[in-house]
Amino acid sequence: VQLGESGGGTVQAGGSLRLSCEVTGGTFSEYVMGWFRQAPGKEREFVASISRSGTFDEYEDSVKGRFTISRDSAKNTVYLQMTTLKTADTAIYSCAAKEFMLVNATLRTFDHWGQGTQVTVSS
Repeated sequence: VQLGESGGGTVQAGGSLRLSCEVTGGTFSEYVMGWFRQAPGKEREFVASISRSGTFDEYEDSVKGRFTISRDSAKNTVYLQMTTLKTADTAIYSCAAKEFMLVNATLRTFDHWGQGTQVTVSS
């Protein structure tokens, strides 16, 4: 399975961006999907996860109410809508996938990773 992110860029604080991640080479509906980020000098951290069904999601505390994860089975794509961006959100954002039996589970550990896309929030 391959994961390809897009949609990163530079935005002013308070602005919005939508990241996309297309999944190829696998059966999209069998994967729990997630987003992670890594800021300079810091470890990679969990951002959000969405279940196979798309019904359930979970978020890291600092992004709750500002970020929304969603998935489109017709396009084999997972999205991360980011609003009210802060300079602290600056990082490389990567999507992740893991085959999982339960359709309504979210996860924080994954097997497959994309290359990442840079998000820079300026003050």
